[in-house]
Amino acid sequence: MLMRYCLLLVVATSGCATAASVPSVNTLAPPPPHMAAASALLPSATVPVISAPRFVLTPRNVRLVISVAARRLWVIAGPDTLHTAPVSVASGRDLVYAGRTWRFATPRGRLVVLGKRANPVWLPPDWHYAEVAQQHGLRLAQLRTAVPLRNGDRLLVRDSVVGVIRRGRTAFLPLPVNEHLVFDGTLFIPPIATRNRRLQGELGRHALDLGNGYMLHGTTDQLSIGSNTTHGCIRLADGDLSWLYTYVPVGVSVVIR
Repeated sequence: MLMRYCLLLVVATSGCATAASVPSVNTLAPPPPHMAAASALLPSATVPVISAPRFVLTPRNVRLVISVAARRLWVIAGPDTLHTAPVSVASGRDLVYAGRTWRFATPRGRLVVLGKRANPVWLPPDWHYAEVAQQHGLRLAQLRTAVPLRNGDRLLVRDSVVGVIRRGRTAFLPLPVNEHLVFDGTLFIPPIATRNRRLQGELGRHALDLGNGYMLHGTTDQLSIGSNTTHGCIRLADGDLSWLYTYVPVGVSVVIR
């Protein structure tokens, strides 16, 4: 029996990025008192207000600075702050399941915007399925070959889609690509090349790729912005993410502290 579960999150379409002119900027707000320890790592809180300049951002004249402690992002050009936004960062917790361990941490150091994607598609890592299996008390297994089910059906992949062949039949019945594959108390992880492994709509409208599976991206839960709830990526609200996608070019440095 196929069980339907709500998808938790959601890559693969890409677009070419070009520099664009910036219409306006805002001033950097000083960190709150409880962030005083982190403030030494952040841009100066006394940067001047920039009066509506129009200039092109390039990898040489702009950088992004992200504070994990303050959960905030700044777009910096020289001494000026062009944009600032709250962000969500990793929870820092460990997931231990089925003999494997994943640690959810936002990477620190210098990264680079490697690419920008509109309407990104998510290719969930194995931890996504382990998390769902743990929440629902299911076993976890990779779907690599045809799997015989208890009722005599077979679970298999054909033409990049997971489906079943009923007992005593030969017809292949594709399964919905937006549902988890749960049979006989086991959550099967679909092969990476299948359509069942491509989840749409969970990363927001835009994503900036930082490499190694890390991104600046959106979320379906706008109320989570500003929290430490992600699995490693940095989430932004729709408006802030749209600003970054529009004006920050590929090649820009991203310093995460």
